[in-house]
Amino acid sequence: MLYEEERKLKIVEYLRQHSRASVHELGESFQVSESTIRRDLQELEDAKLLKRTHGGAVCLDDVNLEPSFGEREDRFRKEKEAIARKAANFIQNGDTLLIDSGTTTLYMAKELNRFSELKVVTNSIILAQALQGVRGIEVIIIGGTLRKNTLAMVGPIAEQALGILNVDKAFMATNGLDLEGGLTTPNIVEAATKAKMIKIAKQVILLTDHTKVGRVAFAKFADLSQIDACIIDDKAQKEMLARLEEEGIAVYTVQT
Repeated sequence: MLYEEERKLKIVEYLRQHSRASVHELGESFQVSESTIRRDLQELEDAKLLKRTHGGAVCLDDVNLEPSFGEREDRFRKEKEAIARKAANFIQNGDTLLIDSGTTTLYMAKELNRFSELKVVTNSIILAQALQGVRGIEVIIIGGTLRKNTLAMVGPIAEQALGILNVDKAFMATNGLDLEGGLTTPNIVEAATKAKMIKIAKQVILLTDHTKVGRVAFAKFADLSQIDACIIDDKAQKEMLARLEEEGIAVYTVQT
């Protein structure tokens, strides 16, 4: 049995290795009650060593860390590919789509060759490049300032371009998905562009893997009430998915 301070240090180390963990998971790992773990997490959050979430905690070092697009592309690839295949089922020929910049949305773009008539608006230069040779798809890439970390066009010019458009469906990416914090991303300029994307869509569909659940990054771009549907892999906590459904979001889980 570990002493209290030793256990807290081990909890921080565990989160740095796994990015996130539930209270139940930590209780089993350190063989203490869930009430003890909750108390530990509160004290560690007060010491700014982690960030508490609904049902667990995430590593504080990881909340606002923004790896490059290339570093993120192959992370959780099977989950992202499954989410992308499910997302394509929401599309019909003749739709006008907005596809946000992101690695999961890029995998979704690769599913669009099954359609013969689509109009796709995007702020992702790599996504536009992936679609440029697909017959029957008209690609509109918005202008703006290029964020090299995400390969996304953002800022006032991007928002002005979005302001004259209307789309049937927006497929959005996120860095954080939290019941209280909503949808968040590390960069405030990119957050403003994402918020504008959501406003011009009749239907908003969030594509996210389980690692984003419970995280709150620096800049908020949407409340959960602004999301119509969420497609996520089956590793996400079932309790959290149930809470999302209580918020009126249609939740679709994919097998990985």
